[in-house]
Amino acid sequence: MRKYISFFRMRLMAGLQYRAAALAGLSTQLVWGAMEVLLYRAFWLEHPERFPMGMEALAAYIWLQQAFLTLFSMWSWERDLISSVRTGAVAYELARPVDLYGMWMARSLALRLSRALLRMFPVILIALLIPAPYGLRLWTGGAVLPLFLLSTVLMLLVVCAYTLLIYALTFHLTDPNGIMVLSVAAADLLGGAIVPLPFLPEKLRLLAALSPFGSMQNVPLRIYSGDIPLTDAPAVMGLQVFWILTLVLAGCLLTRSGLRRSVIAGG
Repeated sequence: MRKYISFFRMRLMAGLQYRAAALAGLSTQLVWGAMEVLLYRAFWLEHPERFPMGMEALAAYIWLQQAFLTLFSMWSWERDLISSVRTGAVAYELARPVDLYGMWMARSLALRLSRALLRMFPVILIALLIPAPYGLRLWTGGAVLPLFLLSTVLMLLVVCAYTLLIYALTFHLTDPNGIMVLSVAAADLLGGAIVPLPFLPEKLRLLAALSPFGSMQNVPLRIYSGDIPLTDAPAVMGLQVFWILTLVLAGCLLTRSGLRRSVIAGG
């Protein structure tokens, strides 16, 4: 375990060096978040009774979505990992005395966390300064904040496990671009990236909630905003744990199967 923690720390420190890219992304996320809030506000003012979420809860959802974007964005692929499998360069990784899947998991966690640490605090701070109901409210009491933080950790593990599942499929596919595009589209629609899940039709909303995508950003953002009651939080977080175990098991099996089938030639 110590070697994976060391690798995680090295990747985390390396990711924290890209401050210029983080600054550019920060400005984009602030502008995009403000545009989304104003867009929903226009519809909310027209028919507030038809909204499945309150404006204050929806604003909190949007601002937290922008703050933690790099934690759950499915389009944030590590192309060099996919390329290493396709070209055979993964052989260099196999020479290390570590499990390939465990090393990939440490790398994915460190990369997403380092990108988020550079952006989330400024976004949250600015969103807290925006007046209600268009800004982010600060929870200081109750179990909301601990449950939000715990569900965010579980969400990160679900996202990384799902991403590694796609990487593992690279061993079995000639070209993984097709499944990568489909996985991003499915995650955006069923995970609450395009619109929060309460805005979807009932049957699609149920399907999304039970899928691994519904255990990603949907859970922590709606817990914090109050759209998921605290009494329902243990159940949805239990579903997050289920998908973590399922996706990790599937990823490990696919990775080992792919490595057994791989033939690496060279001197």
